[in-house]
Amino acid sequence: MNDAEKLQWLFDVENIKQLKHRYCAYCDEGYDPDGICSLFIEDGVWDGGLFGRHAGHAEIHAFFSGASKLISFANHYVSNPIIEVDGDAATGRWDLWQPMVSEPETTACWLMAKYKEQYVKIDDRWLFKNLEVHALALSPYDQGFAKQRFMETS
Repeated sequence: MNDAEKLQWLFDVENIKQLKHRYCAYCDEGYDPDGICSLFIEDGVWDGGLFGRHAGHAEIHAFFSGASKLISFANHYVSNPIIEVDGDAATGRWDLWQPMVSEPETTACWLMAKYKEQYVKIDDRWLFKNLEVHALALSPYDQGFAKQRFMETS
C-alpha cells in the first residue's frame, strides 16, 4: 500500500468505528429508532438472533420503536474490532458486553455477544448493510452466566 492508500484505509476504519459507536449511543439512549435507521442502507438488515430479524428501514424502525419496552436500560460496551475494508465494502467483527434491564419483570441481566457486520460506503459515508448479533449469554445478574447461560426472551 502506498501512503495515500494507507491514509484512506485509516480514514475508512475510523469512520466505521464511529458508525458503530453512534449505533451503541442510539441504543443506550432508549433505542432511538430514527437514529438507528439512519445508520442503515434502505434495505439493510438488523438480525438480533434472540431478538428477531428485521429487514429494511420500516421493520428496523418498528422493532426499535418498541425495544425500550423490552429493555429499559442498556449500556453497550463494544471492543476488539476486526475491520476489513475492500473499496466501498467492508466487514467487521466486534465483541459486546452489555449490562441491561429486561422488562416486563425488571430483571438485571448480562448480555455477551459477537457482532458480525457488513458495511457499504455511499457518497463517502459508511452505513450498515447487515448487522448480526450472536448471543453467547443472556443471563440474570443474580444467577450469572455460569449458573444460567440464557434466560427466556419475549
